[in-house]
Amino acid sequence: MQKVQLLTIIFIFISSIVSNLAIGDATSTFNVVDFGAIGDGETDNSKAFLQAWKALCEAEEDEYGGMPMLQIPDGTFLLKPLQFQGPCVSNSIHIQLLGKILAPSTIKRKWWILFTEVNGLILDGSGSIDGQGSLWWNKVSLFLALQFHRCDNLELSGLTHINSPKGHMGLNYCNGVSISNLTITAPQDSPNTDGIDISYSSQVNIFNSTIATGDDCIAINGGCSYININNVKCGPGHGISVGSLGDKGEMDLVEEVHVQNCTFIGTENGARIKTWPGGSGYARKISFEQIILQGTKNPIIIDQYYCNGHQCTAVKVSEIKYSGISGTSESQQGITLNCAELGCTNITMEEINITSSEPGEEIYAYCQNANGTSSFTFPQVPCLLGF
Repeated sequence: MQKVQLLTIIFIFISSIVSNLAIGDATSTFNVVDFGAIGDGETDNSKAFLQAWKALCEAEEDEYGGMPMLQIPDGTFLLKPLQFQGPCVSNSIHIQLLGKILAPSTIKRKWWILFTEVNGLILDGSGSIDGQGSLWWNKVSLFLALQFHRCDNLELSGLTHINSPKGHMGLNYCNGVSISNLTITAPQDSPNTDGIDISYSSQVNIFNSTIATGDDCIAINGGCSYININNVKCGPGHGISVGSLGDKGEMDLVEEVHVQNCTFIGTENGARIKTWPGGSGYARKISFEQIILQGTKNPIIIDQYYCNGHQCTAVKVSEIKYSGISGTSESQQGITLNCAELGCTNITMEEINITSSEPGEEIYAYCQNANGTSSFTFPQVPCLLGF
C-alpha cells in the first residue's frame, strides 16, 4: 500500500513539472499569426509584427531559463519599413523565421528592417528575406534590407537573403556577433548589393556561408577589429574587402581581420584592401590564408589609389599577411600592391601560386611603394624581399 502511495506521489510530482514546463513554454512563445499576420504576400503585416515584437521584447525568461521566442511560420509576409527597438526585458530573445518576409514596392527610408539596441538576439530558421531588388536597381534611391545597430551578442544563422535593393545586411556598432550558414544571393549585375557590411564592430565571426552578389561579398569598414571569416564561398561579386577607408577625409581604424579557408569564384576581386584620398588612420594586422581562386580577376589587391587619380590617402596599411593562396586569375595581373607614397609596410607573402585561367598566358605582379618579404610566391613580387 505504501509503495502504491509513493508511486502516486512521484507521478503527481512529475506531472506537475511537465505541466509547469508546458505553461512556461506557452507564455514565452509567440506567433505572428496570433497577432493578425497573414502570409498571403499581399497583406501589410507591419502592425501585427510590431505587436508581436512588443510582446516578445517585454517577455521575461521563464523560470527554467528559457528565452522568449517569436515564430514566423510558413507563408509570405509583406512588411513595410519596421524598426524593432530594444532593449528588451530578457537578456536573450529568439526569432525563428520559417516563411518568407517580402519587401514592399515603395520605401522612403535608408533601411527596410532595423534592429536597434537588441542584445542577445538569435535570428535563425529555414526561411528567407526577399528585398525585391529588381524593382529598385534602376532607381537612385536604394535602401539596406536588414540593419543591426548596437546589437551585442547577436547570432544569425540558416536564413536565405535574396535580391536586396542595396546591401543585404549591415552591422553597425555591434560586438560579439556570430553569423553562420547563410545564403545571400543577387544577380552579378545588381548594383551595390553587398552581402554583409560591417562598421564600428568587433568580435564578429562569419563562417560556413555562401554569398553571391553584385558587389562585395563582405565589406569591412572603419572602426572594425577582430573580424574572423572562415569557410565562405564568395562569387560572383567583388570579393572580401577591407574598405574602402578614409572616404571624405575620415579617420578609419581597422585591425585584426582574418580571412581563411575561403573560395572566390568568378569574382571581380579576391582579397582586397582599398582606401580613399585624404583620410587618416590605419589598416593593420590583416591576414588572408588558405584561399582558393577560381577565375578571379584581381586575386590579391591593395589599392591606395581608390580615388580616381586625385591626391591620395594617408591611411597607413601595414602587417598584412597572404599565405596559402592558389588558383586561377582572369587577368594577367595576378597580384597588385598599388600603394601611395606613405607606403604599405610589413607585407608578407608565402606559398602563393596564381596561374592564368587561359592556358599558357603569363601572369605577373605589380608593386609600388610596398615593402616586406615573400617566399614560394608566384608570380614574383618585385618590391618584396624574396627568400
